[in-house]
Amino acid sequence: MSDDISAQPTGDTHSVKRSTERSRRSPPAYRNQLAVLPSPRDRRQGSLNAKVVLVEYGDYQCPRCGELHTLIRAVQEQLNTSDQNDLCFVYRHFPQPQIHPQAQKAAAAAEAAAAQGQFWQMHDILFAHQQELGDGYLAEYADNLELDVTQFVRDLYRQVHIARINEDIESGLQSGVTAAPALFINAIQYSGRWNIEQLKAAIVAASH
Repeated sequence: MSDDISAQPTGDTHSVKRSTERSRRSPPAYRNQLAVLPSPRDRRQGSLNAKVVLVEYGDYQCPRCGELHTLIRAVQEQLNTSDQNDLCFVYRHFPQPQIHPQAQKAAAAAEAAAAQGQFWQMHDILFAHQQELGDGYLAEYADNLELDVTQFVRDLYRQVHIARINEDIESGLQSGVTAAPALFINAIQYSGRWNIEQLKAAIVAASH
């Protein structure tokens, strides 16, 4: 993968527009600072009391986010995250439907899986199949995970989880996120190169 991930424009759904308008009416947090700190409501791997907490704003259809997904997995393995006090990873949704039309539905699929206790399993599948995010594929993934597919599809159709996704988008906008992927290390936005050496070094430095 390349060292640098270029910025991309955000999606242009009504929810994103409303969030952007609210952000303009009130001064946002510093652009490199996380406005909404991680909490038990977040999708996370590891303890919130870990020495280092990574927060990613991601889009399941974004190729750069797919690259970052692979990078974070490699970092987790190298840092031996079996000790949950060392590193916590938080994933927040930041779909960009103007350029990735299936991203919003994919985020909803992850949350529908979370409602049945399988967020991270669906999370990995979605990033492994970024070119296959249509409704039929999503139902197939749910079936492969042995979810209640009827409930899963109903959740997607009724947009049961849209409020949670919009909360993630809003927190990203408040933190100055304009495109996915965006990564924060202990609430400070990471601005280094996107390779395992520099990211791991930044994480190790933040742990001291």
